[in-house]
Amino acid sequence: MHPLMMGSLNWIEYQQRLQDEGLVVLLPCGALEQHGPHLPLGTDALLSAAVSQSVAEQVSGIVAPVFSYGYKSQPKSGGGQKFPGTTSLDGNSLIQLVRDVVRELARQGATQIVLMNGHYENQWFLTEGIDLAIRDSATASQLRVMRLEYWDFLTPDILDRVFPDGFPGFALEHAAVIETSLMAYYHPDLVRLELIPDIAAAEFPPYDMFPQPSDWVHASGVLSSAKSASREKGELMANHIADGIATAIKQEFKVSEKNQLEKQVS
Repeated sequence: MHPLMMGSLNWIEYQQRLQDEGLVVLLPCGALEQHGPHLPLGTDALLSAAVSQSVAEQVSGIVAPVFSYGYKSQPKSGGGQKFPGTTSLDGNSLIQLVRDVVRELARQGATQIVLMNGHYENQWFLTEGIDLAIRDSATASQLRVMRLEYWDFLTPDILDRVFPDGFPGFALEHAAVIETSLMAYYHPDLVRLELIPDIAAAEFPPYDMFPQPSDWVHASGVLSSAKSASREKGELMANHIADGIATAIKQEFKVSEKNQLEKQVS
């Protein structure tokens, strides 16, 4: 039994956690999507869950089971749908999943929920699901939900240290330095550094085409090279991200003093 992981608790233990008015429930949201030859298909889900657990340790929160499927991969941010293993949801399906789970958590008594997004394309579908869940909830007056993308907590000083030659932008960071470094820190056994493609950053036109062109993305699925990734960069970013998100949660939510004291004693 892991006290931070909802899925490892029995219902009595979970009910006891819900009694704490300062409880924050973190819901990781990822995808099943190609991440080049060097990272696993579940990278987005693995990272959103790992960051959620790191944050939960700081706010004495609890981590709900991860959403392992996300919205359709787009060529300019995820390589597109053509790669085997990229298994995606229609937008309405993701909206309804988020709506149902947030509403269920609220029905059980959770009033402070954080959706930890790890998949670039999920953003507005998570937002719509949250909005509908709040409309549905009988406890809407008490329910507060935060939605965030963990990479937004990487400040310019950290990005300068990770990208001394210049930051290419988050969209091109698919399977590149940030994700590869974080995976090397959180899940080193799942990273194959020797298979990282050495390619130039992708260049896309300022428009989209449908059906999605197959020749816009390098055959590896990578949008920019992860050759400069390292576990050390991953640790630097992971700690900075977790601290930043924990600070935001403490600013926006009521995190009980009891929880903080328990954290200090442990």
